[in-house]
Amino acid sequence: MIGLLIYTDFQLMDVSGPISVFEIARRQKQSVPKTSLIAIKTGAVRSSSGAEMLARSLRSANAITTLIVAGGEGVDAAARCKTTIAFIQRMANRGVRIASVCTGAYLLAEAGLLTSRCATTPDRIFTKDAGIWTSAGVTAGIDLALAMVAEDHGDEISQATARQLVLYHRRSGGQSQFSTLLELKTPNGRFGNLLSWVRENLDAHHTAETLAERTGLSTRHFVRSFVAETGSTPSRAVERLRVEAARDRVQSSGETIEWVAKSTGFRDPERMRRAFIRAFGQPPQSVRRSARGA
Repeated sequence: MIGLLIYTDFQLMDVSGPISVFEIARRQKQSVPKTSLIAIKTGAVRSSSGAEMLARSLRSANAITTLIVAGGEGVDAAARCKTTIAFIQRMANRGVRIASVCTGAYLLAEAGLLTSRCATTPDRIFTKDAGIWTSAGVTAGIDLALAMVAEDHGDEISQATARQLVLYHRRSGGQSQFSTLLELKTPNGRFGNLLSWVRENLDAHHTAETLAERTGLSTRHFVRSFVAETGSTPSRAVERLRVEAARDRVQSSGETIEWVAKSTGFRDPERMRRAFIRAFGQPPQSVRRSARGA
């Protein structure tokens, strides 16, 4: 059984995201455990949005093998609740796999489970250290749940689940939770379709001239308009899209650095190395080692 611990003013998506992952994964493979919401008392628990979810009491947690702790506006009060903290500690001592979504990590810290362990930050979607999982923002709980499905039941089940959820792909834990398109000032503006096309065709030869031609603008007008709308030059935006895709493949695949560089449009591994250092402060080999050690 997978238990999700909630409390008054928890963040609804912190639990609805992982629940959906495990539900759909169970359709693919019946051995995927069912989920159960748990709280101090049986009954309705109000989320920060006002919507309520029905939970079982902590006494029903005997069958739990994984505990996921939600975050939310009520986390400070929950962290002061001795019963809640003692419950988390008891589950950890019993050998239950412990995880948190977003600010739920504060409850793990209060329970002493993050001492001398790495926990996630906005630069990482989720982190696993000595059996304790922490994830970043609320949607990263979906990535954490997919990673658990992959670890327990294989990549095929996890990928099938991601497709059912209509996710672009399963993001690896070391990937940033922020995407290049979201970092632009107006990612869905006039050049949104162009940037999406570039992301799907990274190995093509992209210059200001070719991109301007695709938009039907003169090169000068295109560059001026692109910078004004996105806050980035076209060449910088293309490099960021390439380095983002390259990092994901370096972290989550066994492809050679040379092949990743070629297939993402860098051509030369040295060019990709310089782009990684500019973007992440370390070369591709170091990014791969960090991801595999997570």
